[in-house]
Amino acid sequence: MPSLKAIKKRIGSVKNTRQITKAMKMVSAAKLRRAQDNIIAARPYAGKMEEVLESLAGSVAENAHPLLEVREGKKLLLLVVTSDRGLCGGFNANLCKAADRFIREKKNEYEEITLTTLGRKGYEFLKSRYSISKNYPNLISKPNYHTAALLAQEIIEGYLDSQYDQVIVVYNAFKSVMSQDITFQQLLPVVPPESTSSVVDDPQVEYIYEPSIKELLDEILPKNIEVQLFKAMLESVAAEHGARMTAMDSASKNASEMIGKLTLQYNRARQAAITKELMEIISGAESIKG
Repeated sequence: MPSLKAIKKRIGSVKNTRQITKAMKMVSAAKLRRAQDNIIAARPYAGKMEEVLESLAGSVAENAHPLLEVREGKKLLLLVVTSDRGLCGGFNANLCKAADRFIREKKNEYEEITLTTLGRKGYEFLKSRYSISKNYPNLISKPNYHTAALLAQEIIEGYLDSQYDQVIVVYNAFKSVMSQDITFQQLLPVVPPESTSSVVDDPQVEYIYEPSIKELLDEILPKNIEVQLFKAMLESVAAEHGARMTAMDSASKNASEMIGKLTLQYNRARQAAITKELMEIISGAESIKG
């Protein structure tokens, strides 16, 4: 049985750990509120962008713009969005395992799969398994639209130069504080959602574009990539804070339970030590009398 000093030292250590996890939970809760407000504000804009693209693409041919054209090539760029820090449960591990499983299942369908990671944790997990073309650390912690636009432009340039034939981003979508949904979203070529509007499907409807259709596509298609990538980054940040808040709450509860068990063990050990000392005193007194 451990000594009283060792048990007492461990109780103090667990109490310090509980203070840290409680503080981290409070910090994550405050950051989650801001991140949740950001993603709630971004979702309607991204959804409206998809509606505009749906209405536009429903009346043009696939070869009207390079970003709409479906290629026969087999070069895939997989963009994996994780966090830079840990202590958020299975947030990063589950996503990286899903990306790893996707690569192993699809490796026969593509001639080449290029990996790019956003976040340090994804890079650390995948670098020992695959070759990482690029890594962007410290980018996902404070996402902004300007950064997402620069990254989107870099991806678009690589796609137009035929470095990739398809671009897919994988990230954790925020559902609730305790729930994240691993999402695979195709960024390029742009595939607008199927239209349910009879007006768009009506072949007799003719559209007049001002400016020209090419100028309009040149503007809205890259903008859509920027918006969808920025939305994925915001989703991942909100999901990360939610996962960390849940993990720290569970850690605090486990620490409290451990403190209770250690305190009980300490009291029993102390009682046993006192009983032993009393028995020694009584035995000494009896031996003197005898």
